[in-house]
Amino acid sequence: MVHQNIVMMITISIIIISTPYFSRLIRLPLTPVEIMLGSLAGYFGFIHHNEIFKLISEVGFLYLMFLAGTEVDLRVFKNMRLNLLKKSVIYILLLYIFSFLSSYYLHIGNIFIITMPLISVGLIISLFNEYGKDKEWLHLAMTVGVLGEIISITLVTFSSAALSFGIGYEFYKTIAILLGFLLAIIIIFKVIEILFWWYPGIKIYLMPFKDNDEKDIRISISIFFILIAISLYLHLEIAFGAFIAGIFISTFFKHKEELTHKLSSFGFGFLVPLFFIYVGTTLDLNSLENIKLLENALLITFLMITMRVISSNAVFLKLTIKERTLLALAHSMPLTLLIAVVSIAYELKTINTEVYYAFILASIFEVIFSMILIKVIVKLRAKS
Repeated sequence: MVHQNIVMMITISIIIISTPYFSRLIRLPLTPVEIMLGSLAGYFGFIHHNEIFKLISEVGFLYLMFLAGTEVDLRVFKNMRLNLLKKSVIYILLLYIFSFLSSYYLHIGNIFIITMPLISVGLIISLFNEYGKDKEWLHLAMTVGVLGEIISITLVTFSSAALSFGIGYEFYKTIAILLGFLLAIIIIFKVIEILFWWYPGIKIYLMPFKDNDEKDIRISISIFFILIAISLYLHLEIAFGAFIAGIFISTFFKHKEELTHKLSSFGFGFLVPLFFIYVGTTLDLNSLENIKLLENALLITFLMITMRVISSNAVFLKLTIKERTLLALAHSMPLTLLIAVVSIAYELKTINTEVYYAFILASIFEVIFSMILIKVIVKLRAKS
């Protein structure tokens, strides 16, 4: 057992170190590469089931949701034009309509109604790094994506309650607690906003510009754990608490410009890779011999990309067709949220192993296909 743990720790270390090089070599984002290397390590027996590794990977997922929250600035919604807000809501609503119709007519299960419209801004950040911050379609993708991610995480919380308790007293109780929690958060945010407006020195005192004691990191991590603890106490989806903690940091401590970078460096350099490596180990590569599984994964990928392309082209008419398509593709990579939802469903045994594997494969396929298509379309635009 000790020997297995040593091999596992060395293997995980090698994967964390080597992933950026593999990623650059095959020109794919880090996340799908980490999942693939985790799958290979699990297949060849270098990584075995270990409760400590599973626990740390869960912390990695929560920290990832925390980082997603730090990318959200609530002031964006204050400054958002009413027309854009309406279009964003219609766009997201169309995704759920397409998702419902696909689930109903193709008989592919209710879990698809929740999973297919999911939007996450995590990988949109990598697009900013690659294509710059002056692209209109990319800015719009981020603005709409923030709203979509908040709706997605809220629905993940609802669906988690429904899967755990069924539709009954406990479910409605959870919904009531969640709404009360959200109302309390809004009130707290408003009170703190007023407090910081009257006494701006408080935020500087809490997170000074010159900080040798890393107070900013200490406060951020404390808020992270406090909101997770509150979510646990209220029996809410703890990922939601982590996400709210991130929003709190991004909203009230904007003066610490390097804070998000510091938090991201720690997360994406250590905790987050552990989560994706663990996800990879849960995927049995022998299942790839199952043609039906591959067909299901490709069907999910096709539906999720197509419904976004159709919805984007129907709503954002001021953009060119190419820009609308690029926006849709930017939203076609909800990898982290997709894995989160199906992991919850799988642990609660509401979906079988084959459906779980299909979604994991689809999450990887979506990133690969979307990234390739974006690169091709951008190059076509440059030539024209």
